[in-house]
Amino acid sequence: MKNFFITGTDTGVGKTVVSAVLVHALQAYYWKPIQTGLANDLSEQQIVQRLTGLADNYFLPSVHALQAGLAIDQAAKLENISIELSQFNLPTLSRSLIVEGAGGVFHPLNATTMMFDLIKKFNLPVIIVCRGTLGTINHTLLTIEALRHRGIPLKGVIFSGELNLRNQATIEQRGKILSLIHIPQFEDLTSFTLQKWANTHRPLILEKLI
Repeated sequence: MKNFFITGTDTGVGKTVVSAVLVHALQAYYWKPIQTGLANDLSEQQIVQRLTGLADNYFLPSVHALQAGLAIDQAAKLENISIELSQFNLPTLSRSLIVEGAGGVFHPLNATTMMFDLIKKFNLPVIIVCRGTLGTINHTLLTIEALRHRGIPLKGVIFSGELNLRNQATIEQRGKILSLIHIPQFEDLTSFTLQKWANTHRPLILEKLI
């Protein structure tokens, strides 16, 4: 049984798709402690559940589910909600847990606290989701450095979408970090295509994560 925190180099990098792949491959629980943008879009929890097809009991309720599609601190302010680290406690479960963060590690939760503070509290091995294209080296190495500077354990990186192998090699060498898997861009992202890919690559995923 392994638990992991999924963070990313920035918003929209593919954390939710990666989380869905890992949840399906590990048959793990899924938890998104803070969600935003619920007024206009499906929540990440709904997306992961649709893609994996797992039952409701695999999905833990968010501590905060905010309506505005803004940074967490801004969305919380609109609803007069105060977000504090004391509100979050890692659940004890009978199987693996995938915890998905929001944005990158410097995403603000309130005036003084950022996502890396929540990551540090949970003390789970972190998987960084990054792009493989131009710009990824700087963003990924900065994320690695920020987490290591705070004593947060790193499991490795997962590349999402198009992958430049030279970028991958540079990140591995300069970041002294392991590449776990590469999840390509799905031309048609459905529960069928995601589950088929996860099932095919399950042996590799289990080897890398467990």
